[in-house]
Amino acid sequence: MKTFYIDHVTVGTYTYLLAVGEHGLAFVSSNATSEDELHHYFPHVKELKDTTKTHDYALALKKLLTGETKTFPLSVELNGTPFQKAVWQALQTIPYGETTTYSALAEKIHRPTAIRAVANAVGRNPNQIVVPCHRVLRKDGSIGGYHGGLPLKRELLALEAPVKQN
Repeated sequence: MKTFYIDHVTVGTYTYLLAVGEHGLAFVSSNATSEDELHHYFPHVKELKDTTKTHDYALALKKLLTGETKTFPLSVELNGTPFQKAVWQALQTIPYGETTTYSALAEKIHRPTAIRAVANAVGRNPNQIVVPCHRVLRKDGSIGGYHGGLPLKRELLALEAPVKQN
């Protein structure tokens, strides 16, 4: 059974649940039902509250969400299939303030015909914001979906937009 150290971070109108595993940040969610979502991704996880284990991660997340920093400097634990991990690693290469498409992401991982599978992997990303799935748009440039909700996706893109303009 995995053990995660959990904490909550409030920035603006959102309260985020974060879970830190043995190898880094394993989960971030802004959903009102984030505990349920954590157990959906990790059904057999033991949760412990220990701010000494989560403090640096919570602070780094807060700095990212307020625009104080442009990167998440701490380790991220990717828990998924090899395909999902490839997609999530590719997400981490999208520069702050920039966006890409699902089809471009499929090309990037050398699976150009796997656009739907890539979209599904993006949607199953358990490290919302830190592994920046909000930076992926539809081919026509529309915003698409976001498991944190479209208002949050719009806010994250707006936060990063001034960087893109510079």
